[in-house]
Amino acid sequence: MRTVGFAVKGAEVASQAAEDVGVGRRARGLDRSFAILDYLRELRRPARPNEIAVGVDAPKSTTYELVNLMLAAGILEYADKEGRVFLGRKLYFLGLAYQSQFDLTRECRSYLDELAETTRETSQLCMLDGDKYTVAMMREGARPFRISSDVGERIPIPWTASGRLLVSHMSDEQILSFIPKEDFVLSSGFRLDPSAFLADVHKAREDGFFSFDTLADNFTHCFAAPVFHRDGICAATLCLIAPREDAARNYARYRDVLSAAARSLSEKTDSSPISIVKAGVA
Repeated sequence: MRTVGFAVKGAEVASQAAEDVGVGRRARGLDRSFAILDYLRELRRPARPNEIAVGVDAPKSTTYELVNLMLAAGILEYADKEGRVFLGRKLYFLGLAYQSQFDLTRECRSYLDELAETTRETSQLCMLDGDKYTVAMMREGARPFRISSDVGERIPIPWTASGRLLVSHMSDEQILSFIPKEDFVLSSGFRLDPSAFLADVHKAREDGFFSFDTLADNFTHCFAAPVFHRDGICAATLCLIAPREDAARNYARYRDVLSAAARSLSEKTDSSPISIVKAGVA
């Protein structure tokens, strides 16, 4: 009887181990599927599965299998007769459904329109995307040339004014652990001292506002004001991007207009039954 008991117990352990292996494989497959989507998003052009496999550092056989599954589901689509694939239209429809329930982006359009019309500068809604900064929405200013980042482009947090506010709820240790070390190297090759970045974060937290001459170029100034969730976390920022001469000439007005808009948007989203954090931003 004792031998039978051990056998039954052993079978149960083996069954649980097999189930755990299956769950682990599915989890890895899900992680790799999202890695493929992120890779194509950052690449911003169609790619063949073998190129994707190299880009996401995954086995080619696994990548081909996942690509085929996402093609069948409409998550990816063929872009040409050469077998290149890109993000599918189902993602667009999923995004529309998300946006219809996401109060911040729904409410933000009118604020961006008003900021751009009032200041004639480019206005933006900016957020964190993992450990990077991204422009989620934008309204171009009344200028003949573009002076801002593309919507959805992932940029190192230390390169941005908004980044100082978006991590301002973290401790210094959490910030340095959260931001990859290589992200303190600017596009010019200059390495930003992490202690200087932390000093900026402290100032942004204290002032509830931050602005600086943009580190990624030599001719723009960025203003950023926090949009807070009810728990006091900066879930997003409203920004203005202006030529440095215009920013210096209109500094106080731009700061006050932007800060007032961010406070109003914070109050409006805070009173909504759908939480910003629940919607997946913070």
